[in-house]
Amino acid sequence: MSRKQLHLTVQCESKASDLPSRKQWQDWATVALPETVPVELTLRIVDAEEGQQLNREYRGKDYATNVLTFTFDDDGPLIDGMPLLGDIVLCAPVVAREAAEQGKALHDHYAHLLIHGMLHLRGYDHLEDDEAEEMEALETRLLAGLGIADPYIESDGRAIDD
Repeated sequence: MSRKQLHLTVQCESKASDLPSRKQWQDWATVALPETVPVELTLRIVDAEEGQQLNREYRGKDYATNVLTFTFDDDGPLIDGMPLLGDIVLCAPVVAREAAEQGKALHDHYAHLLIHGMLHLRGYDHLEDDEAEEMEALETRLLAGLGIADPYIESDGRAIDD
């Protein structure tokens, strides 16, 4: 087995244009993989209606959100030799709106949100301040390795509020 192994399925259910290529999705997801655990990931790109329905059904929030991560087994420990399984859903109109509002390149924002979702898949969270700081620092470092600016700082140097 290679050090980093990803089996990626991409499902595009969105009418959005200017979506990243399969290779871009693969490259971005790979930077956030664990070193030795294989990952089987389904990435689904949706429009607002499906994004809202999923967020309402699984999080009790009645609006479309940018990214949702679903892990196969939140409560169980990783079993040696078994892949990490999960789904990431990106809502294309929300991602496009946020990128425009924050003055970010659309594909840079997609890269950030996919990496954010990958870290959730790996067990990272941002409910507590110290968890958020750790997760954001890792996202920023991984994105910098791709040549993408800190996603939490606007071009004028102000912090972006979540």
